[in-house]
Amino acid sequence: IYLPWFSYLERTITKNYHIMHVTMDDYIPFNEFFIIPYLLWFLYVGGAILYFFFTDKKSYYRLCAFLFIGMTISLIICTVFPNGTAFRPAINPEKNIFSWMVFHLYRTDTCTNVFPSIHVFNSIGVHLAVMHSEKLSGNQLIRTGSFILMVLICLSTVFLKQHSVLDGFGSITMAYFLYSAIYSKAYGYSRRKAAAARKALS
Repeated sequence: IYLPWFSYLERTITKNYHIMHVTMDDYIPFNEFFIIPYLLWFLYVGGAILYFFFTDKKSYYRLCAFLFIGMTISLIICTVFPNGTAFRPAINPEKNIFSWMVFHLYRTDTCTNVFPSIHVFNSIGVHLAVMHSEKLSGNQLIRTGSFILMVLICLSTVFLKQHSVLDGFGSITMAYFLYSAIYSKAYGYSRRKAAAARKALS
């Protein structure tokens, strides 16, 4: 349901929407090089879903619950509270390949339906899944790489002027509450189970 719902909002919310903006946005410079982590988001999220589907069903279901609930809440917010930005810069697509990519991103993705940022929210969700995966618990390279990519993707949303800082904080807040509902209790149960196992062995 997400894609047709989002497409409907993109087509219908074209005016009379709330502008998301704070003073901090004005101090963040535009940087076209952040188009790279911004686009890597698609591989990051899609790759994580596929990986956990084939290797770790428990992590897969938790990740899907986190992403699907969060995206649904985001759509509800954008439906009842139409929002967007108004600070995209003029882009010269002939400057370099990165500017060319941003130019076409702007043409295909409107500046509406930005709060909360799905790029930020889903990136946090994927990293949480990586950090809570038992199969990846010993792979420090992947865990560190996931953290770095998550941070770069979150930063890319504001350096490309796709989102306001408000959109990112909205996503972080939503992720905090969903984490408490989906991961915290399960994490506490796993720690108690591990402690009980160690006690039994001793």
